[in-house]
Amino acid sequence: MHVVILAEFATASGGAEKVAVESARGLAEAGARVTFIQAVDGPADALLDHPGIGRVPLSLPDVWSLPAWRGAVAGIWNGEAARRLTAALAALPEPADCLHLHQWSRAFSPAVLPVLLAQSAPLVLTLHDYFLACPNGVFYRFDQGAPCSLEPMSARCLAAPCDPKSRLHKAVRVGRAAALRVAAGRDRLDVIHVSDASLARMAGMLAGRALRHHRIDNPVRVAPGAPAEPERGDAVAYVGRLTAEKGADLVAEAARRAGLPALFIGAGPLDDALRAQGAEVIGWRSPSEVGEILRSRARAVCAPSRWYETGPLTIYEALAQGIPAIASNRSGAAEKVRHGETGLVVAPEAEALAEAFRTLKDDSLVARLGRAAHAAYWQAPPTLAAHAQALLGLYGGLTDEAAHHHGDRAGHSNGEPVVAAMR
Repeated sequence: MHVVILAEFATASGGAEKVAVESARGLAEAGARVTFIQAVDGPADALLDHPGIGRVPLSLPDVWSLPAWRGAVAGIWNGEAARRLTAALAALPEPADCLHLHQWSRAFSPAVLPVLLAQSAPLVLTLHDYFLACPNGVFYRFDQGAPCSLEPMSARCLAAPCDPKSRLHKAVRVGRAAALRVAAGRDRLDVIHVSDASLARMAGMLAGRALRHHRIDNPVRVAPGAPAEPERGDAVAYVGRLTAEKGADLVAEAARRAGLPALFIGAGPLDDALRAQGAEVIGWRSPSEVGEILRSRARAVCAPSRWYETGPLTIYEALAQGIPAIASNRSGAAEKVRHGETGLVVAPEAEALAEAFRTLKDDSLVARLGRAAHAAYWQAPPTLAAHAQALLGLYGGLTDEAAHHHGDRAGHSNGEPVVAAMR
């Protein structure tokens, strides 16, 4: 099977890119032929260095690197992206059996959807966020610091000053969301959700659209090994971009109240504020370095998202190493945490988190949570191999269906979830 994976970057700098790169590697190791089409110029992750993976850069600019007006136009509808993608697909040495799009908000734009839907191969989208429904992509009111309760693209949504940057940026994002609806047209789309919570929430938001919903976990690239000894750690750790919607400030405040050190691995707009609160911020590290740091320092890993994060990988990676996880009850990853057994599920509020952190002072409790986390995770780990097999099962079903219908992918869907489960 020849699979074409499309992502805007070829490095694992964020969750969507990380999954795109790792799934490409997993598919290649499973025997699939993979073409990885990256929109933006830049380095490629070493995972893409495999004889079964071909890489095609389109050399498009990131819209955030363009002058304001050009970035706005390209963000809404990038005709050049459509032209270059059309040429790249036509030049492939063999036709694609399946197309898998991971991102379209930074360079591709909605303009690539008609190109992909015109191909004879079925198209799959992984929904790492809420851009298919919500203009700002995270279904979050940055003006209120709380999840959104409005119907996406309703009159109240259009008027809400919810964008993290400005009303002008909101207008551009609304234009992109409208263009996306037009680009998708009446064609049926097969979409993958990475958590049960995301599936339930997005299926409701997208009711009435011609979609079929599938459920496959993100891959987690942690090698099997002995569990960590988190009771020897000294800090509560946070891994990822340091922003308010991801709750980085909550970790610092809760740790201060609980009398525990806070360790931040990552960077972002809250860098200086976190350091001012006495937190240790060490910047980005390679995946191997992150693993070593967590195993030596972390009593727990905390992901206290204020937004409805679809499935933060840091929770899965902590559990895989035998480190207790503290997840926001708004996060899709919370469904992987057994409260009081492998970690804690807590509201993203400073005092609730502080109370959870206070319990981490008990070495015996931390040790018990860590051992149980490791044992539970490795009963059915979402490895690259398992992820690849789930994808190949989905691709195979879609290609068989396309062949049965003589390549006609247009049709009606009742929007009911179809579960391709790898939980």
